[in-house]
Amino acid sequence: MPTKTNREIYNERILKAPVDKVYQAFSNPSHLKEWWGPEGYTNTFHEFDLRPGGKWSLTMHSPTKANYENASIFKTIRPQKLVSWSRTSHPIFDMEIAFEKLNDSETQISFRMIFDCPNTCEKIRVFAGPKNEENFDRLEKELPNVEI
Repeated sequence: MPTKTNREIYNERILKAPVDKVYQAFSNPSHLKEWWGPEGYTNTFHEFDLRPGGKWSLTMHSPTKANYENASIFKTIRPQKLVSWSRTSHPIFDMEIAFEKLNDSETQISFRMIFDCPNTCEKIRVFAGPKNEENFDRLEKELPNVEI
C-alpha cells in the first residue's frame, strides 16, 4: 500500500468499468450508500451536497449494531477526476478520491487519507487500509447496478 508520507493511507484499484460509471457510483447517493464502508456495514445518509463547501453527513451502522456518525465538508469536485473533503468528525483527516480513465472500459480509483498527525495515521492505518479494500470490493459489486 504505497504512501507519500507517514501521514497518509493510500489504496487504489483498477475497476473493469468506464470512468463515468465509477464516478456515478460515487456521486449518486443511492449507489454510494450501497457500497460505502467496510463489508457488512449499512449507511443512513442525512445530507450529501456534492459541491465545494457542501456537507456530507451519514451514520454508518456496523454488523454489531454500533453506529458511527460521520460529518465532512467537500472541498474539491472535479467530475470524473477528483473529489476531496475534510472530515469534521473524529478521526479528523482529509480524503481524496481520484478517478483515472485507463481506457474505455477500465478505471483506476484511489483513496488517499491525509492526517495532520503521523501517530493518528499509524493508529488508523492498521484497520483503515484493509477496510478501504473492502470498500473497493463493495464498489465492484455495485457497479453492475449503475446506469449511465
